[in-house]
Order: sequence, then C-alpha cells, then structure tokens
Amino acid sequence: MVQSLNTKVDLTIDATAFNGITEYGKIMIGDNGFEFYNARDTRKFIQIPWDEVDKVIASVMFKGKWIPRYAVKTKQSGTFTFASKEPKKVLRAIREYVNPEKMVQSLSFFEVIKRGILSIGKKK
Repeated sequence: MVQSLNTKVDLTIDATAFNGITEYGKIMIGDNGFEFYNARDTRKFIQIPWDEVDKVIASVMFKGKWIPRYAVKTKQSGTFTFASKEPKKVLRAIREYVNPEKMVQSLSFFEVIKRGILSIGKKK
C-alpha cells in the first residue's frame, strides 16, 4: 500500500487522470500535496507536493460555467491532466495551498489558432 503525503485531507473526489491511458480513481487534496490514486491498481498513483507545483491550468468554457479539465504543471515532472465531477470544488481546495497567481486559464481555441497564424508570419 502507498503511504499518503497528507496528514490532513481537505477533499476527496472521484476523478479521471489523462496520462497516456485514461485512468479512473480518486483525487485527495490535503495539507502536504495533491494525490491521485487509481481505483483498480494501487501501484498506479500520482503524488505532487505543494512546493513542486509550478502552475495549475484550468480549461474554462462558457465564461466559467463549465470547467471540463484542469492540469497541474510541476517544476520537474511535467504536466498532469485531470477531470472530476466537481472541478470548482477541487480548484478552490487547491487555491488554499497554491498561490492564486499561479492558477491560470488555458488558451481558448481561437487564441491557439491566432498564435499559430502569427508564428507562421514570424518564421518568414
């Protein structure tokens, strides 16, 4: 069994991790870090201490009415993408431990297209 980072858990919620293969499990947010545990295989887990979190990126649609997924970008290990039933609760719980300035929105579809077109113009 895996030892949890947290001594006090603020939120536990069902979630999906999008890391290559989609994995279903639970997210635990506590005083020492962000944790994801796979529902079927206890050996598959993600533990991110709060001092390792670089940014939290939320995909916001319909002016904040719907947040389909969010990602936790770490300083060394890369980006981990998650989805849950109540993402606003998860992001509010994360905000208690991560500086709100490090919580950002992802680019919209049109912003990605605009950057792509502008970068083509800069290459020539």
